[in-house]
Amino acid sequence: MSTEDASTPSKDLLSGQTSDTGRLIEVRQCRSAIGSKPKHRSTLQALGLGKVGARRLLPDRPEIRGMIAKVSHLVVVRYD
Repeated sequence: MSTEDASTPSKDLLSGQTSDTGRLIEVRQCRSAIGSKPKHRSTLQALGLGKVGARRLLPDRPEIRGMIAKVSHLVVVRYD
């Protein structure tokens, strides 16, 4: 039996909640994924981007920064 209350909502970091440090990264797709490698297209999809101009606020974590580094030629990043 769990000690947590079942009515407590789970915290989802990608839905606007901040990470432990409270820092967010704004990522905007500035170039099309047409002609790019399949791994780069899947990385964009994992970041929640799919069309040119799409924007997401993502938590500032090492795994997110790694994904951004893989597709840095397709996105623009703004650190707050």
